[in-house]
Amino acid sequence: MTKKSSTRKYSPAASKNVETEMHEMKKGTLKSGRSGKKVTSRKQAIAIGLSEARKSGKKVPPAPKKS
Repeated sequence: MTKKSSTRKYSPAASKNVETEMHEMKKGTLKSGRSGKKVTSRKQAIAIGLSEARKSGKKVPPAPKKS
């Protein structure tokens, strides 16, 4: 059995994106993309942060495929 070297899956810059979205959600200013409704779910805020990090080219694993 070989030991796998540990590398970061998410860049520190991507973490910053998620952190920013979480602050917006807690302030009540984070809106969802298409409907424009206020985001209240923690998971949804994280997903928005990761999505924006992907769009700006930061190191983030690809989004899971929809089946």
